[in-house]
Amino acid sequence: MSTNLTAEAQIDRVRKLALALPRTTEKLSHGEPTFFVRKTVFVMFANNHHSDGHTAIWIPAPPGAQAEMIAEAPTVYFKPPYVGVKGWVGVELTQIPDDILLTLIRQAWQLSAQKSQERPRR
Repeated sequence: MSTNLTAEAQIDRVRKLALALPRTTEKLSHGEPTFFVRKTVFVMFANNHHSDGHTAIWIPAPPGAQAEMIAEAPTVYFKPPYVGVKGWVGVELTQIPDDILLTLIRQAWQLSAQKSQERPRR
């Protein structure tokens, strides 16, 4: 696992995985790196957000998965502020290996890409 990486190294880790996916862009949102597929967010980086102690990402999860993930591994997953009520999950980056992180980021990308295609184009 990547427990000894700095926050900057953690964002580089996330950036490498997220930007490898098609139609992905990175922008600052609320002062943190945020990744979009088309115009839909699929990964938000959170570095000690409001002093919560997490170096994490916030990602959408499939319906019903948030509670299951948190119950199964509460040191890895948590309910993030703001988007947690929409089923998103926080992922503590210091507690997760690259292969699982890649799987979670791909899944978030797929959920968001599908959502962005459902929206009417302006």
